[in-house]
Amino acid sequence: MSFEWPVRVYWEDTDAGGIVFYANYLKFFERARTEWLRALGHDQHRLREHTGGMFVVTHAQLRYVAPARLDDELLITAAVHESGRASVSFKQQALRKMTGAAGHELLCEGSVRVGWVDGATMRPARIPDSLLQQLTHQ
Repeated sequence: MSFEWPVRVYWEDTDAGGIVFYANYLKFFERARTEWLRALGHDQHRLREHTGGMFVVTHAQLRYVAPARLDDELLITAAVHESGRASVSFKQQALRKMTGAAGHELLCEGSVRVGWVDGATMRPARIPDSLLQQLTHQ
């Protein structure tokens, strides 16, 4: 199951060349994962308050295919690729919505691994079973 989150490119997302600054794809990917959690009923702040834990990025790898530009409508996806007791790996894409044609153009793709840590000690911990079930069985 893949989660999809729409985003439009604004001036603040672009560099001096008028294209999306490369690091902003990581921001788009982070926001999509956060909105997925929210869609599952988990606000990250409350999740930390109730469980004492939180997700932190432990690895990210991106491949850039084509540039996004000002005013482009993008679709950011997130899908669980692998999961363990203390981490989840996502495959993510940034796609441009095509006008006048069906489909989307791939702009950037990557993998992001997040680990679950105890919020007080920042040491690895087990992801709560109910949360892991929601993420991996959508």
